[in-house]
Amino acid sequence: MAEHFQQLTGINLMEAFFNLDKKGERILNFLKTVFSEKENQVLESLLKLANEKGRSSGCTEMILLLLAFFGEKEEHMFHYVEKTSLAEEVEMEDVPAAPCLIVCGSSCFTADCFMLSIDQKIVNDDITAFSCAVCLMFGSYYCFNIHYPVGLRSTLEFLQRCFFSINLERGTKVEHSKRGKFFAVNPRVLTLIADLADHEWT
Repeated sequence: MAEHFQQLTGINLMEAFFNLDKKGERILNFLKTVFSEKENQVLESLLKLANEKGRSSGCTEMILLLLAFFGEKEEHMFHYVEKTSLAEEVEMEDVPAAPCLIVCGSSCFTADCFMLSIDQKIVNDDITAFSCAVCLMFGSYYCFNIHYPVGLRSTLEFLQRCFFSINLERGTKVEHSKRGKFFAVNPRVLTLIADLADHEWT
């Protein structure tokens, strides 16, 4: 998938996301500052999870904070199963049709294994690193030409623009909704990017 993604976009899938080491801390600091001022209850619950993060990286906390910041539900991106579950034991009717990470365990912080599901079919059942799982999930939207679901549009577009440096000149990867206004670029994502620039984004 990484090779196909690079052919399509000219971007190395894994290297692009490893920008987390350079940019991730600033994003976390900014989001925590915003939450401490505006949504303290959400921040406290996420920081409580952070205490359980075990061997997971800061990438886990960043993704969960982004979902909370944009008001997008965790279950649109993650589906939790028992820690010892095998691929054939997962009840796929409960899994979203869009690319989804199946988390083997009760928390992204403590899971030892992740599975990637596309169109309610498991295509990879042995991903051991959270950042790798997110990369493969994100890459699948491009490799399989899938629109971002409305329920994850802001988080995925933020990752697209800030970590993978894919800035579409025309159109959007977000599926069209019959309700509400349509924007070529999500204004909430643009606002966050602008605010991050003021927060010493490099």
